[in-house]
Amino acid sequence: MISRMIGAARLNPQTFEEVEADSSATYQALLVVVLVALATGVGRLSLGGVRGLIGGVVIALVGWALWAGITYLIGIILFRTAETHASWGQLARTLGFAQSPGIFKVFGLIPGVGQVIFYAVSIWQLAAMVIAVRQALDYASTWRAIGVVVVGFIPYVALLVLLQLLFGRP
Repeated sequence: MISRMIGAARLNPQTFEEVEADSSATYQALLVVVLVALATGVGRLSLGGVRGLIGGVVIALVGWALWAGITYLIGIILFRTAETHASWGQLARTLGFAQSPGIFKVFGLIPGVGQVIFYAVSIWQLAAMVIAVRQALDYASTWRAIGVVVVGFIPYVALLVLLQLLFGRP
């Protein structure tokens, strides 16, 4: 799992292909999401305390499943190509591992530079998501994967905001 996390963080397309093909890697992807959620929560402890940490883990897990579902639907309906063949599980696995760079969000605790590190890592994760989508949906074009990520981001954020309104901010 660690070598896959490193490969995903290095934006290695072959790592995402390997994860996509390995149905037993779904639990590993879930573990990556939990580890990154914990690292993110620790990096944000000064903002939300322990309640924010616990709520952040729950939102990260729900968010991962929502994001995989949204990108799956957009990818196979709106941005489908003749080569597009994927299941929700394949996309969920690759997107789970795409969270790998987020482990560095723990450095958000560092006074002065923590916020910069936090946001730089978020951009790194976004790049990993684009590669994950491209590989899982068998796109030849990175631009098509960027389109899926950009279009999918809108309903994803709307659903997360709705969840926070319904269940309260962590």
